[in-house]
Amino acid sequence: MAIRVMLVDDQVLLRTGFRMVLQAQPDMEIVAEAGDGVEAVEALRSTKVDVVLMDVRMPRMDGVEATRRICSPGGAGAQGLAGGDTASGDGSDSPRVLILTTFDLDEYAFSALKAGASGFMLKDVPPGELLTAIRAVHSGDAVVAPTTTRRLLNRFAPMLPSSAAQPSDSQLKRLTDREREVLLLVAQGMSNGEIAGRLFLSEATVKTHVGRILTKLDLRDRVQAVVLAYETGLVRAGSGGGLGGSGGAEAK
Repeated sequence: MAIRVMLVDDQVLLRTGFRMVLQAQPDMEIVAEAGDGVEAVEALRSTKVDVVLMDVRMPRMDGVEATRRICSPGGAGAQGLAGGDTASGDGSDSPRVLILTTFDLDEYAFSALKAGASGFMLKDVPPGELLTAIRAVHSGDAVVAPTTTRRLLNRFAPMLPSSAAQPSDSQLKRLTDREREVLLLVAQGMSNGEIAGRLFLSEATVKTHVGRILTKLDLRDRVQAVVLAYETGLVRAGSGGGLGGSGGAEAK
């Protein structure tokens, strides 16, 4: 079955360009488009979507608020799906959101990650990388682009208060010492293979640790684990302990 994609951007020309790239793929289908967050949320009430390509800055409702509504349990992304069907390919009750940002202008992209987005890409990303990211997000992975993510978090994390309650270090106390160590390396942008090499563990063992971390902290994916690591001070913006590594989209 083709990946059902919705394009959300207030610039028609950009949507046209993305549409041309995606429609040329045999495993992708554009099922909806929207010019702002209001239209996107409304479209999801009647259209099944697997992956939403979401702009950040738009009129009426920006991409952050739209992402929050789409990704919240029982929220807009789960409404209108008849017969209990789910929108995303990994069985979750809402589509996966991939943020498209110009980076230098979109300081709210970090907030979108906190709101539940599964990752972000720059708008001028090469087509091949965008397609890879869409497929990764659809399969349940989180798209973590280490270099750009590190710059984004280091620059904006201290400036963006959350509208929700800030997590406390008590959440990290649920983790074992080893799990805390793995979380730190995840927050540095390392892949499971790189973490395995650093800690002299098998990659399967690392994947198990990551899964337990996400479960214990009630996190959706690695992106949210990175955000939590910054918010709790496990990794500090600008400290050089941000996202490094070489990985792109990385599975749980």
